[in-house]
Amino acid sequence: MASPLLQLLALSALVLLTPASAAGGKRRQQRQPYLSTAYYRRTCPKFEQIVQDTTTNKQISSPTTAAAALRLFFHDCFVGGCDASVLVSSTRFSKAERDADINLSLPGDGFDVVVRAKTALELACPGVVSCADILAVATRNLVVMMGGPFYPVKLGRRDALSSRAADVEGNLPRPTMSIPQIIRIFQSKGFSIQEMVALTGAHTIGFSHCSEFSTSIYNYSKTSESDPAYYPEFARSLRSACADYHRNPTLSVFNDVITPNKFDNVYYNNVKKGLGLLSSDHGLSSDPSTRGFVELYSRDQNAFFTAFASAMQKLSVYGVKTGRSGEIRHRCDALNF
Repeated sequence: MASPLLQLLALSALVLLTPASAAGGKRRQQRQPYLSTAYYRRTCPKFEQIVQDTTTNKQISSPTTAAAALRLFFHDCFVGGCDASVLVSSTRFSKAERDADINLSLPGDGFDVVVRAKTALELACPGVVSCADILAVATRNLVVMMGGPFYPVKLGRRDALSSRAADVEGNLPRPTMSIPQIIRIFQSKGFSIQEMVALTGAHTIGFSHCSEFSTSIYNYSKTSESDPAYYPEFARSLRSACADYHRNPTLSVFNDVITPNKFDNVYYNNVKKGLGLLSSDHGLSSDPSTRGFVELYSRDQNAFFTAFASAMQKLSVYGVKTGRSGEIRHRCDALNF
């Protein structure tokens, strides 16, 4: 057993070390990056302008860019957080997220707008701005360009240190899933049913490939060629538009056939009238847990915009990486190491 003198010395050492250790811990916490809308004000003062110029030019030259970036952002954030992991290309040693089967249809314009902005930013302030921050701000800018609501985007994200296709399954909703299945995915990430319905309003712009809804419009059942949830004339038009999709898998249709190039609430009116494109769209208006929000947003665009902006702010900080949990990539499509 230790002598009283030794016990006293040990206790004294503990008392002396504990405050210093605590202070060191606080200093380490203070050095951790934080999220702020003014994060690059000193280190890259032209950040906002460079991203704005890039997104504007890209959208003008390729009008599908807004929808592409919005979908890319969602697919990035729901798999491990908003960390640009979906931008990483596969190598012969590792299959990355972007090559998971559900991500193979992500449009190239979404990737390209981020790469363009990153290239310009590396010239202006090398090694400072993360690809994750670029994607978050570019998405917001493009939503606004399409007529959607503005919302502030906090900055200071770092890019993921890994990207694995195996991490994708089960984290993203599929268009053939039932509404309860989709709700479970959103709730597992802390999003309410109302937030899920609001975020689904992103379908007001963009398009879907025919293969994503073909089972609903061809040989649906013994008594019906298509899902009865479709307005009959609309179903016939879809069968005509997608007739050659087996030979041409790139065939696609606008998600909102009424105002495809405008971010508005018409999507919800379409869903109520049987003009939704995907089976999950139809489910929103038929499921009791989501029907009320569809009704609300279909008659009140301001309510939709407010809910969408709030949900996007929440999504944009989901699972973000800071400090040593991430990096500032030299190139958005490759990990630094």
